[in-house]
Amino acid sequence: MNRTDRSDQSRSVSSVSSRPSLRWRVVDIAVASVIGVASGLIFWVFGLIPLYDALEALVPGLGGLMNGLWVFAGPLALFIVRKPGSGLYAEVIACFVEMILGSQWSAISELIPALLQGLAAEIVFAIVAYRIWTWWMAMICGTAASLGTWVYELFHKFAAIAPGGKYGLAFVITAAISGAVIAGLAMWGVMIAIAKTGALDRFASGRSVRFPSEK
Repeated sequence: MNRTDRSDQSRSVSSVSSRPSLRWRVVDIAVASVIGVASGLIFWVFGLIPLYDALEALVPGLGGLMNGLWVFAGPLALFIVRKPGSGLYAEVIACFVEMILGSQWSAISELIPALLQGLAAEIVFAIVAYRIWTWWMAMICGTAASLGTWVYELFHKFAAIAPGGKYGLAFVITAAISGAVIAGLAMWGVMIAIAKTGALDRFASGRSVRFPSEK
């Protein structure tokens, strides 16, 4: 096997885990909790900025571009912790933090979307048995989480709007793009950046970045 073949094999090993450990450790709970709390604080800050209304005023449906900023907790926790339930757990923690800080939305309109976002993100990796961790899977995960919010809005905020209409299509397209780029690709980059510091060496995600040749 030449050097190129070995390099390709190393990259394959780093993105696909043949025997993922699905058992939660104390460190998994701690890190997922930190992600949830930090994300909740960020969600709260963005909730204070009237950017959504400004985008909607500019082009109806463009507000969907904000979705990725409110759904990244689940994908980020999954990328780092890589355990079933970590995405859902982080989303719910973020939801409660945002409510404690004083959200402009009601508890129900916070909790239900958080559950849908977390579940949607979990389903993506559950389909591949939590074994494939690549940038394109991150984008799919972010998209799914963002569309989880759209499902709730469809029956709540947008109940009188036809999903197939111009506004409905514009919103779902922008929401999907935002989820893929912000909650998916950007959070994948955040995970890589943190892993390079050595802070995630106790996680398979961190070791795959720092020591890609290890099996």
